[in-house]
Amino acid sequence: MEQVTVGIDIGGTNTVFGIVNENGNVLSEIKFSTKGHKNIHQYIEKLSLSIKDALSELNKNFKLKGIGIGAPNGNFYKGTIEYAANLDWKGVIPFVKMLKENFNVPVFITNDANAGALGEKIYGGAKNINDFIFITLGTGLGSGIISNGKLLLGHDGFAGEIGHTNAIPHGRLCGCGKKGCLETYASASGLVKTAVEFLEKYEEDSLLRQIKDFSSKDIYKAALKKDRVALKVFDFTAKILGISLADSVAYLSPEVIFLFGGLANAGKLLLKPVKNYMEENLLEVYKNKVQIKMSELDGNNAAILGASALVLQQINK
Repeated sequence: MEQVTVGIDIGGTNTVFGIVNENGNVLSEIKFSTKGHKNIHQYIEKLSLSIKDALSELNKNFKLKGIGIGAPNGNFYKGTIEYAANLDWKGVIPFVKMLKENFNVPVFITNDANAGALGEKIYGGAKNINDFIFITLGTGLGSGIISNGKLLLGHDGFAGEIGHTNAIPHGRLCGCGKKGCLETYASASGLVKTAVEFLEKYEEDSLLRQIKDFSSKDIYKAALKKDRVALKVFDFTAKILGISLADSVAYLSPEVIFLFGGLANAGKLLLKPVKNYMEENLLEVYKNKVQIKMSELDGNNAAILGASALVLQQINK
């Protein structure tokens, strides 16, 4: 009988889960809305029934080893989701305890970026790397840290929030309530804010002036066409991210920093200048030792694989 895990990614809009075999293949994937449930109990019921239905629909017998969950503000130690701003359930939710009432298997939870780091370690480009940082560059900036082969959680389960370190003191207002957080600059939404500011600051022509509500993808396309404002936006973003990563290297001395997510797909427009700015701001002892690479996780299944990896890491340790 083949053993499988379930990886769950809980987002503010949608929940996606998949059944994953021991080779990292996603055998089944289901998505449903995170919103629209009367309460957390109804959501747990929907999730549990969906998982059981997906398992029963597979053509052969599988043994479920465990369930892993990646969620905003997921606390590994307590099995809770705590004060997640983009979820309908407020306060502290004993999520693991509630889900285990429907499954007689181990259930683990952590935040989504931590799950991504574990996915990179088990299924991606970090299989033989014990010290690395996993950065997600999406709407915001998430991060997961593997140190000495283990996920770095801190005493309360919330270590590694590089996106909420201070990039520019008293800078842009962040969704967390602070000002100047790194994710308000080095993210897809931050890229757009920078472009808006630069269009007001610089008088030169830009393709972006022809687009009413441009996106980070529009900025990327303009930069590929050598649009001067778009290029300045990418350089500014790379500089802030590179300096912040240099600080992270001083704390953690990683072998590799993996970049994942939509903004990371900008490729050489971002990776090369980020690397250059990081090197400029490193202590001499760290120079030319830290690689910056694109994540090797399949973007379509990365969240599922990351959550699944949480189970394997805990069961096999």
